[in-house]
Amino acid sequence: MDINLYLKELTRQEKVALVAGTDFMYTNPVERLDIPSIRMSDGPHGLRVQQEKGDNGTSRSEIATCFPTAATTACSWNPENTYRMGLAMGEECRHYGIHVVLGPAVNIKRNPLGGRSFEYFSEDPYLAGEMGIHQVRGIQEKGAGVSVKHFALNSSENYRFMGDSVADMRAIREIYLKPFERIVKEAHPETLMCAYNKINGAYCAENRWLLSDVLRREWGFDGLVMTDWGATHDRVKMLKSGLDLEMPGDTAICRKWIMDALESGELDEAVLDEAVRNVLTMVERHRHDERGEADFDAHNQLAQEIAKDSAVLLKNDGTLPLSVDAELFICGDLFERTRYQGSGSSMINPTVLSSPRSAFDAHGVKYTYARGYRENEIESDEVLIHEAVRASEGYDRVLLFLGLTDTVESESFDREDMRLPDNQLALVEALLGAGRRVTVILYGGAPMELPFADRVDAILNMYLPGQGGGEATYALVFGGVSPSGRLAESWPMTYADVPSCEQFGRVKNEIYRESIFVGYRYYLTAGKRVRYPFGYGLSYTTFAYENMTLVEEGDRFVIGCEVTNTGARAGAEVVQLYVGMPTENVFAPTRELRGFSKVYLAPGERKCVRITVKKEDLRYWNIPEGRYVLAGGEYRFELCSDCETVQQSQSVILTADDAATPYTEGVMEIYRSADAGRMSDGAFSEMSGLTIPEENPIKPIHMESRLSDLKSTFMGRILYRTVMLVADFDMMRAKRMPEGVERDNKIKGAIFMRRILDTNTLITMSMAAGATFPYNIAEGFMHLSNGKILKGLCAICRGIKAPKLPKERK
Repeated sequence: MDINLYLKELTRQEKVALVAGTDFMYTNPVERLDIPSIRMSDGPHGLRVQQEKGDNGTSRSEIATCFPTAATTACSWNPENTYRMGLAMGEECRHYGIHVVLGPAVNIKRNPLGGRSFEYFSEDPYLAGEMGIHQVRGIQEKGAGVSVKHFALNSSENYRFMGDSVADMRAIREIYLKPFERIVKEAHPETLMCAYNKINGAYCAENRWLLSDVLRREWGFDGLVMTDWGATHDRVKMLKSGLDLEMPGDTAICRKWIMDALESGELDEAVLDEAVRNVLTMVERHRHDERGEADFDAHNQLAQEIAKDSAVLLKNDGTLPLSVDAELFICGDLFERTRYQGSGSSMINPTVLSSPRSAFDAHGVKYTYARGYRENEIESDEVLIHEAVRASEGYDRVLLFLGLTDTVESESFDREDMRLPDNQLALVEALLGAGRRVTVILYGGAPMELPFADRVDAILNMYLPGQGGGEATYALVFGGVSPSGRLAESWPMTYADVPSCEQFGRVKNEIYRESIFVGYRYYLTAGKRVRYPFGYGLSYTTFAYENMTLVEEGDRFVIGCEVTNTGARAGAEVVQLYVGMPTENVFAPTRELRGFSKVYLAPGERKCVRITVKKEDLRYWNIPEGRYVLAGGEYRFELCSDCETVQQSQSVILTADDAATPYTEGVMEIYRSADAGRMSDGAFSEMSGLTIPEENPIKPIHMESRLSDLKSTFMGRILYRTVMLVADFDMMRAKRMPEGVERDNKIKGAIFMRRILDTNTLITMSMAAGATFPYNIAEGFMHLSNGKILKGLCAICRGIKAPKLPKERK
């Protein structure tokens, strides 16, 4: 396909159509010129292929392999897992005729309450980047494209549609952009998906600095940039900023805006042509894609293997592994209603589903079971708790299944706290109070407060293990495989210990006062005790480190050591390399992850490990200079088994680059110690050079107002309740269904719909809904909510005059 020739033959109306999607998951075809549609699919850990055309919701899709979520696979610290998962997803793309997968999601986990943490890999940019690189390579090796998301600084769900992430350029460059940068440069993704939120006052979709200056000119990205679904505000400004494709499209107002801007001269047609060129390049890449078969059985086995390799043993007094001959008392609704994936737009209809109960039954485990709590509720049921305690009498040990449920953790909202649901906590206390010896199996997509941790015998954290989670749980509990996962995020003692705890998810303007001190970078530097540190995980065997070497080879350092399995079981150790930089003239964390290697060892086996670090990766972003520079002094290279536990270390002296001193003495005094209590608005502004924006009042209602803000006016409340009837009707239909997995998924879908409607803005709801809630209706809602009845009714009745889509001109 000669794209230059197509650009000459396309009409303006056809070009305008091509830079927007249609039917929710497709690009617009132009049959006159034989330009086909491209089809997309969620999600990051498996395909959510919606049936026919349009948005079928979160629970109705074709069957596909539900792999462990990113929060889980990152704990494997084995990029080969995401690569093999990517290959399998690419194969399933061919099976269903999917051209682009919407993922992986590689944002940094700034705060453990982030509702979408289960979709993201880590709090560390190196680990997130490494896992993302391999997943992209795997998917694209099979011919499908990816859309790496959500670009960028997408940390919160409560205000994701209009929130402003206010961060200093050093944090942006070193922490939040770094995974994307590495993936763009090393894996060459076909597309990137911009986030809903603003960065320092500019929406990501309209952020020329982000999309053009950094992404294209600095990093050399030559692919397509699309919006998240409904992340459109000023469509003309978006084109000028480097945003190519608006999704899901079918927005008449955007076609009108672009046509008007072309006719008035506000928009140069060459700018539109560049976006069209990027769309056509993607179309041409997939024009001749052929359908193929997918080995779903093999993919199911792979999902189980990854789940086994990712589970983290948090505590063990020798209780685990259990004997297969033991008679057990098992308690907890998650034993049979297992939570194997997150809730929201990435929900997958699994090809098969293995719960712990089905796996235990299949393997002939002898047990007595009591429910103890209801998975879809939060309040305690004293009858269920009493029955569980009574049924546990006479058993030496209790295997207790706990975790975060879809009720408390999901896309579209941030968690309210780090606690487990009250009904689960009450059950734990009742069993411990009755003198039972308890082993806990955890499920969930993020850290939890564990007030009982010191009083139970063992804790095995499965995270969200995918469709093979039941079989994986069985293998780990009974010693078929030794746990080898390591935490990809810190687990604080309590939420109050998190540096961003006071404001996260509570206000539209998220001020990243902690700068680079995210996760373990903060806890280590501030000397804050955590429940479990980043990189932590136990095993059923033990390991020894010996003979560290540090060799300078040109522009890199090569670090080596020998690791020996000193125990009686096969297992795997994750050798983690951290580097501590000098802090005479610049604040920095105590140590930062710069490389890792997972090594699998038989009992008594010894292997050599080699980790390479580029010198350029030791630089920090100097804000006054606007570039990366190297600080001079001593660099500590530390081989660790987790971020707190140094096994061996060596140091080198490096010469500083010639650069301006980045910080004042006052800033250095506060940030060198990572004292969150002193990171005030004033200190942040002085450190970053940014002015903190003021929070806008709720009234009057405007197009960027959340739907829930409408409740602040009389007419708005009526309109709000009318819209929410959609979710209420979905919930009513779901609850009428017979008990089972399908009913549970429909209920979760209805909950998700209610929450996403509640947090949506008028404009993003309009841009996501297309013809079902067009822009003029959203404008009408705004005016009616502000008491301007006539103006509102006129807007609703006015309609939008826009050119028809090519597919409509038959």
